[in-house]
Amino acid sequence: MRIAVSSQDFRTVTGHAGRARRFIVFEANEQELPREIERLDLDADMAIHGYDHSAGHPLDRMNVLITGSAGEGFVRHLGARGVRVVATAESVPELAVAAFLAGRVKSPGCNHDHSDLVEEGRHVHDAGQDHTCNCHG
Repeated sequence: MRIAVSSQDFRTVTGHAGRARRFIVFEANEQELPREIERLDLDADMAIHGYDHSAGHPLDRMNVLITGSAGEGFVRHLGARGVRVVATAESVPELAVAAFLAGRVKSPGCNHDHSDLVEEGRHVHDAGQDHTCNCHG
């Protein structure tokens, strides 16, 4: 599985994925820990926002794209290319990938600990109360 993480500085997960041009690419499988395999540093005309969507794009090779934020258009365009977009509040690319693989992505705006039990996108807490926070899990 190829997972790209938007990272304008190649150190942190960054948002505005539609305008992003830099991505860290990880390879992940069930036998090994995820490892960085590539860094994409695309020309300005290769940002998805404003890109000719009939042409091929380097992100087409990805299975998943993790970002700090993405608009609905970006999600829709990449979804049409077979790429799942996941927003996260995690700032460290390696930790964002590990959290995704473990099914524990902390969504932006989610302010609770994900060590609780997750059932179909709902978090069931010790007190028996549950809520939906749009977390991907």
